[in-house]
Amino acid sequence: MIAVAYRAGLVLAFAVILIITILTRVGAQEARPDTQPSGLDRLESELLDRLNPSRNRTRNPEDRNDERRQHNVGQFDFYVLALSWSPTFCEASRERNGGRSNHQQCGERPYAFVVHGLWPQYERGYPRDCQVPAPRLNRNIVNSMLDLMPSPRLVFNEWDKHGTCTGLSGQQYFDLVRKARETVKIPEPFHDLTEYQMVTPEQVEQEFVKANPGLTQDGLSVTCDRRRLREVRICMTKDLQFRDCAEVNRRACRNEKVVMPPVRGG
Repeated sequence: MIAVAYRAGLVLAFAVILIITILTRVGAQEARPDTQPSGLDRLESELLDRLNPSRNRTRNPEDRNDERRQHNVGQFDFYVLALSWSPTFCEASRERNGGRSNHQQCGERPYAFVVHGLWPQYERGYPRDCQVPAPRLNRNIVNSMLDLMPSPRLVFNEWDKHGTCTGLSGQQYFDLVRKARETVKIPEPFHDLTEYQMVTPEQVEQEFVKANPGLTQDGLSVTCDRRRLREVRICMTKDLQFRDCAEVNRRACRNEKVVMPPVRGG
């Protein structure tokens, strides 16, 4: 009984303090309507939490995640244009599937560098999945991108994961993807690769720098799997000018040499 009375007394004391705090805040806010949240807000929240422990469980954590994603829409620093070496993708796919691949990208038509995506970036880190569910993407837009991104699944995925963070409509985003791709010239040595070639990541970077005035080796990175060249990632401003990007560059391939499988169908 004593313990119950003691707990009841504590609850009553907290209630009194809460009422006094709220009245004090109301008066202060009436006098200063532009007052920013202060320690009083935190005190009130703590008191409410103690009086009602289930208070913090009334909202679904996913709701808070959605709010953060929505807040990130259009707020980023630059883009990364990711160009995937398609022969590596298809060779790895066949290895995983007993010599076959069911990816549209790996059919009869040969592809060299294809667009993996145009990714909004922060100076450190990046936003993703900013609108869940993503706004519906018109099928005509998907079909129009298959010359650069040879898989409907890839187009849908890039829109859901990255495009929704740009603040652009689907049409605007993929128009920008196409414009970004047209800005980058693929070096001549990678146009018609008919045999396996061993290269260093630095050699690939140098070829891209030589072919694209204004691009520097600090503004792109080459990625790889355990032995093959996987992607070239090029950093661009929001208006698609080349720029340096230290963090992207730090994530580059560390292999001394990598293999570039040849361009061929199937």
